Amino acid sequence: MSQLRALIFDVDGTLAETERDGHRVAFNRAFTEAGLDWDWSIALYGKLVSVSGGKERLKHYIHHYQSDFEPPSDLDAFVRRLHATKTEIYRQLLHDGAIPLRSGVKRLLDEARRENLRLAIATTSALPNAIALLEKHLDPDWFEEIAAGDIVPAKKPAPDIYHYVLDKMALTPQDCLVFEDSPHGLQASLSAGLTTVVTVNDYTRHSEFSGAALVLGSLGEPDTSFEVLSGNAGTLADANYFDCALARRLLESPTASSEDSHP
Repeated sequence: MSQLRALIFDVDGTLAETERDGHRVAFNRAFTEAGLDWDWSIALYGKLVSVSGGKERLKHYIHHYQSDFEPPSDLDAFVRRLHATKTEIYRQLLHDGAIPLRSGVKRLLDEARRENLRLAIATTSALPNAIALLEKHLDPDWFEEIAAGDIVPAKKPAPDIYHYVLDKMALTPQDCLVFEDSPHGLQASLSAGLTTVVTVNDYTRHSEFSGAALVLGSLGEPDTSFEVLSGNAGTLADANYFDCALARRLLESPTASSEDSHP
């Protein structure tokens, strides 16, 4: 029988709205510093964000949107330098408080710690970016495992990052509940056999989330109800925000079906 022992969180778009007003802004400033006339609009970034990993995103953009661009002879080194500049800028945005946590995140983490649930991070975001966000708003020491960036060879939608966390924490999928925000993240967690809650953002609200236990607008707060987009209604009872009690009900009955999923 499933018993909740741990909560595992994605970072970008899940803990905080980092994509549109964080990573996108940092990429554009890095382009300017490098003397490039590239600009990732909000609409364009909505397409690029489907590519997991910042360096991978840069290469995809160069190949598909800047076919006439002639990079230095070593494209990988060029991308690494550009991404390193972007990471520095992004960390400064975090330090300045430009990227707050999403609704309900801090409350749920505080409750989980009081109830002695184990916590972990599983993200394709670079480790310095994940740590910077945690240091600004939370505490990295709260998380038993922070799996990020290139720690595994294949990024989401591959399940490698979740297999890594499960192995490191000596847990089974039946012990854990995952929080994601994107189709790639959901695919990764489901492929690892993990029950998953999706909290959508502006870029993923209209995506397909078949197999998610719940699809929510946010985790919500006691005075600000969450928006339920799809999921197993039987687990919700009278809940209007996500707490550990709801997490346990979901794990005991992870039966959300594809016909309940968000279109």
